[in-house]
Amino acid sequence: MSWQAYVDDHLMCDIESTGSHLSSAAIVGHDGSVWAQSSNFPKFKPQEITDIMRDFDEPGTLAPTGLHLGGVKYMVIQGEAGAVIRGKKGAGGVTVKKTGQALVFGIYDEPVTPGQCNLVVERLGDYLIEQGL
Repeated sequence: MSWQAYVDDHLMCDIESTGSHLSSAAIVGHDGSVWAQSSNFPKFKPQEITDIMRDFDEPGTLAPTGLHLGGVKYMVIQGEAGAVIRGKKGAGGVTVKKTGQALVFGIYDEPVTPGQCNLVVERLGDYLIEQGL
């Protein structure tokens, strides 16, 4: 399966037959290279990926400054140290799941809930981890 199919079929899919889906999604290598993304995923700066990777290595480093992606600042909320970073901005937010080789991003807005976004992103991330990716 192509990386784009993972984004299209597993991240940008309808959520729990609500007819809603993530606003945008991507799979990005630890080095910041884009493996696949939805057409509207924000154009991010390399430093933003570096900062996210640093927070996975040293949990809590993003909390004071926020998680930035495509110039948008998200307030960092609960996550799982070294595995998941979650950010909130207004009625929307972002979930980032780290796998062995990649970061899986999901960005959502109402009516999608934070829990639904977490489930979609983390399910794919866990699958990739099981596959050694």
